[in-house]
Amino acid sequence: MSLLSVQNLTLSIHSFDILHDVSFNIDAGEIVAITGESGSGKSMTALAAMQLLPQGARTTGRIMLGEDDITTWDEPALCGLRGNDIGMVFQEPMTALNPVKTIGDQVAETILVHERTTKAQAHKRAAETLERVGLPNDRFPLSRFPHELSGGQRQRVVIAMAIALRPRLLIADEPTTALDVTTQAQILALLVRLAREDGMGLMMITHDLAVVAAMADRIIVMRKGEVVEQGATVQLLHDMQHPYTKMLFAASAHEVTLPDTNATAPLLEVKGVCRDYRTPRKTVFGKPGKFRAVNNLSFSLNRGERLGLVGESGCGKSTLTRALLGLEAVSEGTITLRGEPVFTGTKPNLAVRRHMQVVFQDPYGSFNPRHRVARQITEPFYLLDTPPTGAARQQAIDDALIAVGLTPADADKYIHEFSGGQRQRIAIARALIIRPDLIIFDEAVSALDVSVRAQILDLLAELCASHNLSYLFISHDLSVVRTITDRVLVMKSGEIVEQGKTEEIFTNPQHPYTKSLIDAAPVLPDLKGLTA
Repeated sequence: MSLLSVQNLTLSIHSFDILHDVSFNIDAGEIVAITGESGSGKSMTALAAMQLLPQGARTTGRIMLGEDDITTWDEPALCGLRGNDIGMVFQEPMTALNPVKTIGDQVAETILVHERTTKAQAHKRAAETLERVGLPNDRFPLSRFPHELSGGQRQRVVIAMAIALRPRLLIADEPTTALDVTTQAQILALLVRLAREDGMGLMMITHDLAVVAAMADRIIVMRKGEVVEQGATVQLLHDMQHPYTKMLFAASAHEVTLPDTNATAPLLEVKGVCRDYRTPRKTVFGKPGKFRAVNNLSFSLNRGERLGLVGESGCGKSTLTRALLGLEAVSEGTITLRGEPVFTGTKPNLAVRRHMQVVFQDPYGSFNPRHRVARQITEPFYLLDTPPTGAARQQAIDDALIAVGLTPADADKYIHEFSGGQRQRIAIARALIIRPDLIIFDEAVSALDVSVRAQILDLLAELCASHNLSYLFISHDLSVVRTITDRVLVMKSGEIVEQGKTEEIFTNPQHPYTKSLIDAAPVLPDLKGLTA
């Protein structure tokens, strides 16, 4: 008998059909990955397995946990099920944790809700569970708060909460999307170990197909609320039947060909840059401490060059980005664009700032939902002394939208009317509209599905040919950096530990840290004959 058996599950919310006749099984100790694009029904399938459904949801079919059909249970019975028999790990650990409660209290809470025990005993078991997930009490006391931990450590706390009562089934919904490659590798290894040690079924929901191929026993591919293909991982990878499955895996391994460039004239020059932050006093009358986030950083980016920047979370990438954009003054060193300083004293030099634009990670959060696209993408005009007006303004809007594969008619729409990939195209149009000399892409494709990501990467290659783009591409996705950059910088603890031509760095890394990054990145097996 299967641990979890979903049988002909159909789900609708009010008048919208979400899932259609979904069926699959998960056995004890088995790792099953559910993959597909955004909107395919992956997360709703997971929520249905826990009966955490929104108002207006209606289901048909059965969800069997062992011999019990949980679709017939009332809410009190389901509350006893959640956390006890089924645990769940959500995508964003900071929003899944309570910021005003200690990690010990939050893990112990799971135990206290389901078992009649004392607080002291619950905290003892919480400490044991946190040690199981790699947070020993001598280094990570129960009194720590979530904000005192890194992203990977917070995700370990969420996993500890989910496994505190040794559930029969663990559901992990995109648990590593926001993590760097080394932390991701640690979290995935932890999940696999826990599933094997406890004989626990693991439902892994992800759109990262390299992760799927590396850890799953079976793969379920979903599209528009339906299961289009499922099977054992090795068999499915080497004998895909459905065209959509083939398209997904081809898009995940998609590579672009950048046009040749004669990048010889320096555009951006960073020399000896340091950035210090004050830390709290250790004594009442003591001096404030100092933390150096960026230490003696020097590099250059030539006109027409595509430069990559990689490194783990906390290595200083975001601090450097803010300094390059003139959002933070540096403690030492200089940053110049076209030979002019980014800072005048401690204030940003707006005459230089207008030649630089940025594309952020979240294409929805970087726009004002109350404004139409035309207003959104013309925001950089405020940097110009004489912004275009009338017909010239409209022509600039039309040209920017056409350049990113959209139409002039899209200028009158609101941002919620577009898909994630289209929103990122609009973000790129906003960056392009004043024809800047440099664009900074800050994790610009990490939140996108593999097929949408492939489209955006193709778009960047096309823009390199048509607009002679110069950009700094910051990402923790090494496969993307490898295909979209000419040179790459590897950053660790605020310093550049290695730099050089992208292909040389990836094929023959010299620094141990670079080698560890490349080794930690999940890689798709060689799949012949696939086309996106």
